[in-house]
Amino acid sequence: MPSVSLLLLSLLSLLSLSSSQSPSGTLIDCGTVNVYTINGLKWLPDNDYVTGGIPKNVTVAVAVPTLSTVRSFPNKLHQKFCYVVPVFRGGKYLVRTTYFYGGVNGRDSPPVFDQMVDGTFWSEVNTTVDYVHGLASYYEGVFLAQGKHMSLCIGSNNYTDSDPFISALEFVPLEESVYNSTDFGKFGLRLIARHSFGYSGADNIRYPDDPFDRFWEPLVDNKKPEPGNLNVSVSGFWNLPPSKIFKTALATRPAERMELTWPPVFLSSSRYYIALYFADNPSSSREGTRVFDIIINGIPYHRNLNVTPDGVAVFATHWPLSGATNITLNPAPGSNKGPLINGGEIFQVLELGGRTLTRDVIVSLYGPSFLVAVIALETLRNSLQNPPLDWSGDPCLPHGYSWTGITCTYDRRIRIVTLNLTNMGLSGSLPSNISRLTALSGIWLGNNNLSGTIPDLSSLMRLETLHLEDNQFSGEIPSSLGKIQSLRELFLQNNNLTGQIPSSLIKPGLNLKTSPGNQLSSPPPS
Repeated sequence: MPSVSLLLLSLLSLLSLSSSQSPSGTLIDCGTVNVYTINGLKWLPDNDYVTGGIPKNVTVAVAVPTLSTVRSFPNKLHQKFCYVVPVFRGGKYLVRTTYFYGGVNGRDSPPVFDQMVDGTFWSEVNTTVDYVHGLASYYEGVFLAQGKHMSLCIGSNNYTDSDPFISALEFVPLEESVYNSTDFGKFGLRLIARHSFGYSGADNIRYPDDPFDRFWEPLVDNKKPEPGNLNVSVSGFWNLPPSKIFKTALATRPAERMELTWPPVFLSSSRYYIALYFADNPSSSREGTRVFDIIINGIPYHRNLNVTPDGVAVFATHWPLSGATNITLNPAPGSNKGPLINGGEIFQVLELGGRTLTRDVIVSLYGPSFLVAVIALETLRNSLQNPPLDWSGDPCLPHGYSWTGITCTYDRRIRIVTLNLTNMGLSGSLPSNISRLTALSGIWLGNNNLSGTIPDLSSLMRLETLHLEDNQFSGEIPSSLGKIQSLRELFLQNNNLTGQIPSSLIKPGLNLKTSPGNQLSSPPPS
């Protein structure tokens, strides 16, 4: 049986959250070069947060500045391009992406593609229906910041037929109490629907009514909307809904049940976080109690809910749903007021995709022990003057979206096992911290323009193949390479190496190539 929690609140002694408080997160207008403020919210250009992609102007007129530009990324199957945004480690963030195609690819229909947060697949992005109706599409989720940065990545899947794009990206910190019944160390939340019942306004309820700028869409249905409670204090509600959603409601007559099909979409078979909000109207002409049962798809969700003017929220953290969802509010015997509902939120519960093993990853992967030191791939990326454009976010996750040139294993632990950047026009050096990639069995860096000395790689005890040929490496060949018992192939030709070939490398089973192109002498006879 799914678990349900009840939050009953006597709020008269609590101070309400100031509606003038501005979200303190990072709001990014993708593709623009301007900083501007609209409706009290400051938007930033995206150049400081992303590598790769090109800014484009949409080809249709728009009224909202954030929809006038996009950043477009190459359509390369299972290659991701990531925004990396500074955050507060341990903070809980509302992440929202906005997409408005605007004809930027020269085709009538927008592409379909994937979006990811850190190492977790978030959702497929399909904006076709909204775009046909002239609308932008937005996606919202709630995720924990496990380090000092979070990444939002865009990637092409098998259905992508033109370049993926993004219009806007937001990271907004949430207060501790918001959605706090979820274990965000294991799960994230993907928004399915958020509605203010009985509200018929033309625009969503959002900031400044909602301090986190969550979007509460209007929903009237075919039920009777009625005035709600104008004086509900919301600061004690764990999820801090805006007080405006309690000003309207859907209600029935006394002794009459309410039937709702909500959310108004078919759901995939999964587990869902559901939060429903209620507050009685103290100015109602009828005195008495408003008590009812909540039933979802025939299963009791909460019994004998007593709705008072102080307000009540009922939520479930892992409720199984599939297909259409029917909510029944059934009046309890003796209740002389009919059922009433003011608002609702429903999220799909996402299992996090995990993290690549700490010693193998860069600081933007946000595992709990990432503050120990600068680690291998960050150092390698920074040592290259022109690293691959998709080298941001998690190098191995989600599955199928590893970085260019990297092969990972996905067994009990996720590890990086090969590094192949052959013939990619790279310049820079090979840092010593590459030796921390202890699961590597093969390194192919041939035919680039890498320079400097070859570092000590003796800790790579699984290394079988090392190709550094056709570069500009200088100095001596490290004798420590001879300590790698598993090494079977070592190609060093066409560099600027000098000195004597270490005797430890003259051994059976090792295919060693050092010429032409170096100034090396043979080791003395043994």
